[in-house]
Formats: sequence, C-alpha cells, structure tokens
Amino acid sequence: MNRKTKIIILTFLAVIFALILLWRYSDRTIEINSQIAGLITEITSDEVSPLSGLPCSNYQRRPLAIVLANDPVTRPLTNLSQADLVIEMPVITNSITRIMAFYVCNSPNEIGSLRSARHDFIPLAVGMDAILVHWGGSHFALDELDAGVMDNIDAMKNPYNAFYQKSGIPQPHNGFTSMSRLINAANKLGYRLENEFEGYPFKQENSKQKTDKVLRIGYSYPYNVSYQYDSATNSYLRYRTNLKEIDKSNNQQIKAKNIVVMRVFSKQIQGPDYNDLDLEGTDQCQVYQNGEVIPCAWYKSEKKPSSKLKFLDADNEEISFVPGQTWIEIVEPGQEVGWE
Repeated sequence: MNRKTKIIILTFLAVIFALILLWRYSDRTIEINSQIAGLITEITSDEVSPLSGLPCSNYQRRPLAIVLANDPVTRPLTNLSQADLVIEMPVITNSITRIMAFYVCNSPNEIGSLRSARHDFIPLAVGMDAILVHWGGSHFALDELDAGVMDNIDAMKNPYNAFYQKSGIPQPHNGFTSMSRLINAANKLGYRLENEFEGYPFKQENSKQKTDKVLRIGYSYPYNVSYQYDSATNSYLRYRTNLKEIDKSNNQQIKAKNIVVMRVFSKQIQGPDYNDLDLEGTDQCQVYQNGEVIPCAWYKSEKKPSSKLKFLDADNEEISFVPGQTWIEIVEPGQEVGWE
C-alpha cells in the first residue's frame, strides 16, 4: 500500500469517527435539552390550583367555599385535608370559631359537617371568585345572599338534593355534602363553573430551618389551635386543644405549607350572638412558611367587594406561598400568637 492510499484511508476513518462523535453528542444534547424543557414546563406550568399552587386536572374549576363546624362534637371533620385553602375566624368575639374551606383540585365524596354562614365570610369568598356553600346562616348573611351579592348553595333550600343528613350524629352537626352533589346543583342553578380568580403567587420550597417548634394561635378553649413545625417535611402539623387535627376520611393529620395570621378588629353586634370583623382595608399579618416568619400587611379594597385579599411584604409586593395547603387564621387584636 503506497503512502497516498494510506493517507486516504486514515482521512476516511477520521471522518467516520468524527461523524460518530457528532451524532452521539447531538443525541445527548437533544436528551439534555428535552430534560431541561420538561423541568421548565414543570416549574412554570399554569395548570395549577390558584389557591394551592399544586398541579391538578381541575385547576380551572371555580372554587367552592364550604362553611364547616369547629365545635368539638364535630371533630374530626371529613376531607378537610383535601381543601386547597382554609380560613378560620371567630363568629363570636373571643369565643366560637368557624371554618371556610375552599376546594378546587380535589372532589371528595363526602364533606362535613357543614354549618351556617356569617356575613364576614361573604367578602372573603367573593374575593376568591368562589361559590359559597352553607347550611343556613345569620340573618345578616342571608339578607345579603338573598339580595344576590354572590352565588351560593344553601342547605336550608337544598337545591337539587345537594345536601344530606347522616344518622347517628346529633343535629345541627349532621349536615354533609359531596363535590359531585355541589357541582350538579351549581350547574343546574346556572352558576358559572370556570374559575376567574387570578390566584396567589407561588415559589419553590426552600427551608433552611432545622429546628422543630410550635406556633400557637390564641383562640379561646376549646377552639385553641397550634401548629407543630416539622422540619423533615417542611410542614406545619395542626392541633386543636393539643390534640392532632385528623381528617376522618383518611385518619391523617392535617398539615399546612403556609399559615397566615391576620390581625382584624372585631366587635359584637346585636347582643352576644354575632360579631363583625373589619375585613376591608388593611392591618398587620404574619406569614409562616419554610420554618420562618415574614412580617406583612394584609389588604383588601374597601371600594371593590370582589377584590382579592392580598398579603404584602415590606416592599409592598405580594408574598409568594409554598405550594400546598394554606391556612389563614383571623385573630382579634388581643389574642396571643407566637412560637414556643
């Protein structure tokens, strides 16, 4: 073999080797780029609940805000862990509290027990574009609802058999419903079922806190609440009267990713049976997440009833939540709240 032939063969082999390397690199680049694109899609996807930030197939469904009992006899509640966001507030100053649980992602086959609405629930539910679900209500609330201030489903009217009573449970604590019943009733009542709420901003978890500690919310006994921060899961485990808050449907403890404590002025109206919370305007709050506390100010427009309830940091920017269940605890000025 002469020298010229050798050069041609070596050049040919070099070209083949280079093409193989280029092909393998190109294939790997496509694979890496695909992985990056998938990761970006996962992080920036809009197909998440506007209230929990979690991905779900029902992310466009209008929230259902269901008023639930807080009385000891009703504990444990059914499918409370399936709510995207929960608001807890006093319905009598320095006394009884009640829950309004917002459902978007999940469709529980049983929710309860339900209780009556108060007028203070209305601006909060309207601000999240929700349909209010309740078992009757105070005359203050019913006057507003009957005047058409918002879409609602009232168990006292029980449209399209949306509610039922369970035997073996004393009244008025035996009222229950399901998501399928409520969606059916809302549809037949002609209510819009697609969500128009702009939602809350969310961020990825970033906990650097390794110390487990207890956050206490100073509601009166037997409505007093505490949260045990669990650094292993970056979650806040919920307790009432120092007992685990359990979901009856799965026997699991309720846990939150964010807790918002709102300071709200309260006053008695019409004797000892009702109170009025000043839920429009602004006041102090704290957001507990990632094992830390962020001082904030809550704000809701006094001129626009449908305005969103916002939580603003020192730079007047909305605070982003960690994806997962959020609890908003509305407390009166004198109630004690803090870490132990």
